[in-house]
Amino acid sequence: MEEFHRIKRLPPYVFAEVNALKAAARARGEDIIDFGMGNPDMPPPQHVVDKLAETLADPRAHRYSTSRGIPGLRRAVAAYYARRFGVELDPERETIVTLGSKEGLANLAQAITSPGDVILAPNPSYPIHAFGFIIAGAAIRSLQTGAGPDFLPALQRAVRHSVPKPLALIVNYPSNPTAETVDLSFYEPIVEFCRREGIWIISDLAYAEVYFDGAPPPSILQVPGAKEIAVEFTSLSKTYSMPGWRIGFCSGNPKLIAALARVKSYVDYGAFTPIQVAATAALNGPQDCIEEMRQRYRERRDVLIDGLAAAGWAVPRPPATMFAWAPLPPAFADLGSLEFSKLLLREAKVAVAPGVGFGEYGDGHVRLAVVENLHRTRQAVRNIKAFLRRYGADETPGDAVAAEGGEAVRAAG
Repeated sequence: MEEFHRIKRLPPYVFAEVNALKAAARARGEDIIDFGMGNPDMPPPQHVVDKLAETLADPRAHRYSTSRGIPGLRRAVAAYYARRFGVELDPERETIVTLGSKEGLANLAQAITSPGDVILAPNPSYPIHAFGFIIAGAAIRSLQTGAGPDFLPALQRAVRHSVPKPLALIVNYPSNPTAETVDLSFYEPIVEFCRREGIWIISDLAYAEVYFDGAPPPSILQVPGAKEIAVEFTSLSKTYSMPGWRIGFCSGNPKLIAALARVKSYVDYGAFTPIQVAATAALNGPQDCIEEMRQRYRERRDVLIDGLAAAGWAVPRPPATMFAWAPLPPAFADLGSLEFSKLLLREAKVAVAPGVGFGEYGDGHVRLAVVENLHRTRQAVRNIKAFLRRYGADETPGDAVAAEGGEAVRAAG
């Protein structure tokens, strides 16, 4: 029988290949240091856990919830936007609770996309940015550009040469996977252009609070007039180390919020009420846990980046997110990111995310997540240093490294 239509549009999930090798290595008893997934290892704040436990004891809390999110949590989101960004939101019309940003993005795509619509998405980018819309029937036009002055001209060219005209633009800063950041002046001409062209903007701000250097990342909703065309996704996953709780938000343009709410009303009853109550406590309660989180990731980032530099692998120091976007060492450039990731896993016992999993233009990089403690991060650096020394000590040409790497990968498989 033929493959289902929507499934045919989805390529094999690149990360699954590395994950399978990682699982097999662990089944053999190997100690794998895992930088592959951005999965926070720190616990949520204790007062949030306490509120969850307290609410669980209420028999009424175990009934169906509401797909839009409980009113108190929506008010807490509006209060967060007011104090953090100076943006006023109507809790009834301009924000909605989602089951994490990923679900929200996918359901918004279902709500607003017609087959054949064109979506402008960065490449490389977090997979749901493109594939949420691909599943919904859209065509993706990639913007192969970073957060610099080339972005607006690239956007203008893409709109000029797209038929039909793009429905929406996706932006993601601080970026996953590249860790790039922007200031408010970056968004201003983009909002002006998209308002003029009638193009929606969907901003992913999941890493709003995970920053280390410079000013706090802004919200696109701070730009005057942005709410006419833009919504923004935020999340508690990284800010409060609550990824498994699956609590996120979409805020901004009321028409887009209403469309998302309409779809969600058919497909879910919202997150478990005690989790929403605890999430409200996270947003409204003490915020010192956020600086503690930043400090922990900052220390790990510095140990990783400084250690890799000493080992001969120059990786840019990320100003935000929990990720380092690492160019492949020159001796391994011909391997590509997937084969290099397999080789690193086999020989250095370190798992990373291949850049090609974030789009074809990410293939020259791997993503490292600083989700291991300092001791294990230092051990990973030592393992990588020995790995690089093995392949670089005799100045092995790139072709020879690629050939030997291929043999190693086949042996691992």
